[in-house]
Amino acid sequence: AQKGEIPEEMEAREHEVHDNLVEGIVVADDELLERYLEGDVPSLAELEKVMAVGVANATVFPVVCGSATGPIAVDRLANFIVEIGPSPQARSTVTVFAGDEEMEIEGSPSGDPLAFVFKTIADPYVGQISMFRALSGTLKPDMSLHNSRSGKDERLAKIAYLTGKESHLLDSIPAGDIGAVAKLSDTRTGDTLAPKNKPVTVKGIDRPAPVLAAALVPKTQADEDKLATSLRRLIEEDSALKLERNDETRQTLLHGMGELHLAITLEKLSRKFGVEVDTEDVRVPYRETVSRPAQAEGKFKKQSGGRGQFGVAFLKVEPTQRGEGFEFVDEIKGGSIPRQFIPAVEHGIADTMSNGGIFGYPVVDVRVRVYDGKYHAVDSSEMSFKMAGSIGFKAAMQDAGPIMLEPISHIEITVPAEYQGDVMGDLSSRRGQVQGTEAVANGMQRIIANVPTSEIMRYAVDLRSISHGWGTFKVEHDRYAEMPAHLIDKVARTSDAD
Repeated sequence: AQKGEIPEEMEAREHEVHDNLVEGIVVADDELLERYLEGDVPSLAELEKVMAVGVANATVFPVVCGSATGPIAVDRLANFIVEIGPSPQARSTVTVFAGDEEMEIEGSPSGDPLAFVFKTIADPYVGQISMFRALSGTLKPDMSLHNSRSGKDERLAKIAYLTGKESHLLDSIPAGDIGAVAKLSDTRTGDTLAPKNKPVTVKGIDRPAPVLAAALVPKTQADEDKLATSLRRLIEEDSALKLERNDETRQTLLHGMGELHLAITLEKLSRKFGVEVDTEDVRVPYRETVSRPAQAEGKFKKQSGGRGQFGVAFLKVEPTQRGEGFEFVDEIKGGSIPRQFIPAVEHGIADTMSNGGIFGYPVVDVRVRVYDGKYHAVDSSEMSFKMAGSIGFKAAMQDAGPIMLEPISHIEITVPAEYQGDVMGDLSSRRGQVQGTEAVANGMQRIIANVPTSEIMRYAVDLRSISHGWGTFKVEHDRYAEMPAHLIDKVARTSDAD
């Protein structure tokens, strides 16, 4: 970068920006503001002093332009924080919790040692590095502190500060400073390290819930072997991530705050741990059930030389209330199916339900009664009655009015009032039902709605576009509801898919 005279064509614009900057600073001091309005231009020293007061009181919010990848103005930002930001020493007390009791302690270098771990770095060579802020006392190498969450003592073998990729060992870190320590046994982001005889905690970091998921598919067997361990280390580093194994859809899901967040995480996965993955669409966990009673005979007979297989089970299938799951009722009388084979019938039905019904999705909320059957003294076995249960259930499902169920999500969206109409119109186009709206702080509106989960799989991206980046939302599963018949063909699959 080079310094030079302001180009003539930019001079007027520079004066305008400078005047706006000064006006934004002097509002933090009534006396200085009055002088400025009377035509007295404050000195640079006065502006710096008032800006520091405004920053400390959260009435002035400076913006420093630059680029971390450039790098441009990173040093300027650091110097700005040191020169204008409030000193840690100005914060005389720290709020801590001893059990449920809240109290204030002195945040001075001479007090009891107290540290808060605000970030974790997963280094493939060093291991876990815990970044902490010393809130009280002076932390030194080989000091032992107690982790209030895990209940374990942690030895701070070496204390350092980090500059990019470089680490510099320190003899001590006083209250107000930040540092790093490697290889703590059971400490993660948000933990408090305190003296063992005073196991206090400080309030953790409130993280917004992840709003976008990516389904990960390892490229090779070697990648699959390392995937789970590597992702766990990245989640230790970034607590805004969440990992989920959805057994219903047979997918490994990584949840994050948006497309960029997930893209950066997968780049780290490759660069730090050498794990390569592809992504695929997140599958919706549809289910199916029945709408009316039906009954059928399940008969399995096989004879191919030697001992054969024979089992017959008569079943009645009927719907239950939504959410009640699977109920198996044994109504066999007179030993038409021997007692030892009844569980095999149930297992055959349960396996068939989990593998998928008429539309290829798990079957839920049904009651199945086995009321009669036949057996052979020699050829009957657990396997034959398991197959009989499966065959009978599939046959009964055909006549029981099978319907598909889709998950419904409860969503709360917060946007500026001017975007409320656009958001509600968009929700309507997604088959959503708005439950209500309410005004919240700073001219924002909260919209509460129930929406089919399939319609908001990438809502984080869509809401950002609709609200020009101002919108936020939180979502949770609410219930399952019957899917409109005209949409079933779009998502139905054979039961042996995937």
